[in-house]
Amino acid sequence: MKKKVAEMMNAQINKELYSAYLYLDFSNYFVEKGLAGLANWYRIQAMEERDHAMLFYDYMHHNNQKVALEAIEKPTRGYSTPLEVLKAALEHEEYITASIDEIYGEAMSCKDFRSMQFLDWFVKEQGEEEANANDLITKMELFGNDPKSLYLLDAELGARVYTPPTLVVG
Repeated sequence: MKKKVAEMMNAQINKELYSAYLYLDFSNYFVEKGLAGLANWYRIQAMEERDHAMLFYDYMHHNNQKVALEAIEKPTRGYSTPLEVLKAALEHEEYITASIDEIYGEAMSCKDFRSMQFLDWFVKEQGEEEANANDLITKMELFGNDPKSLYLLDAELGARVYTPPTLVVG
């Protein structure tokens, strides 16, 4: 593995762990608002992000690279409505997508084909993450001001169950 790619992947571990922490904070916000379904959605998102960090962690070790864990920044609550939380989630996913793209670009430029192959899964995953975030925003904008519709949306999101990623590190 190329040194620059390894450094970027190591930094990505921290970004993924921060994502988990951020989404756990979002879940906490929705618990406080009495929206258990949205809380469930973001709790599961937090578990997914933790698993993403572990995929990078395992990949680094599999390729004989040292992992240096850094402090995880505390999320700051800069939102006061459910819609603001959803928009913050989309903005964060776009940030993570850009970070994955930067690592992929570096791997491509130094012909680190194995890392490119590993990152292919994350590129696809980020497309799904952004689509889900956009979908939640659309639904909240359509239904969020109507209590009955918000109740149904919350119930829909409460039915989500956790499914670990299927990427095999190797």
